[in-house]
Amino acid sequence: MIIRYHSESVIYLVRHGETMWNLAGRFQGQQDSALTDRGIKQADQIGMRLAKEVVRYGTTLEGHVSPLGRAKETAARIANFVSLNLKEEPRLMEVTLGSWDGMSHYEIDTEYPGALVGCNAFDWYFRSPDGETFDHARERAESWLSSVTSPTVAISHGLTSRLIRGVYLGLTRQKMLELPVPQNGFVALSSGQSTYVE
Repeated sequence: MIIRYHSESVIYLVRHGETMWNLAGRFQGQQDSALTDRGIKQADQIGMRLAKEVVRYGTTLEGHVSPLGRAKETAARIANFVSLNLKEEPRLMEVTLGSWDGMSHYEIDTEYPGALVGCNAFDWYFRSPDGETFDHARERAESWLSSVTSPTVAISHGLTSRLIRGVYLGLTRQKMLELPVPQNGFVALSSGQSTYVE
């Protein structure tokens, strides 16, 4: 079932640019690493593309940004091109894996033998013994979506953006976790539809 969230309010959902830990294959969770040179270019390109997309509004847009450094750095670069009323939004933070934040698959396998047995590329995040649960993270996404009442640019993270899009579109858990999360474009959510803009 698709839940209609203020259908007149378009949401431009942006994932932060590439980071050092993205390159290293580490899941950042609620820890942080800096944008790479490529990540900086991605943020600038998204800012330029967004500026063309939102020119129709002719005003300052709401900008909701995760409090994590990589999202704030991306948002600051986007704000060079788009007039945003930026505010930190904790509900846009990345899903935390608790003690697994900052670790690679290899390190998890070494330190927590057997913990990833039987999981796939899309559900291992929720195997952490002290991380955020899928249900809690989904409820966080749902709560934020329900609060958006005007055109908004949201700068968030890979897994969280999957959940936001999945909740918006009424997808099953598996389908939402399989959504792609590129860093060189953004997703427009409007009238119950999701459109990728590169």
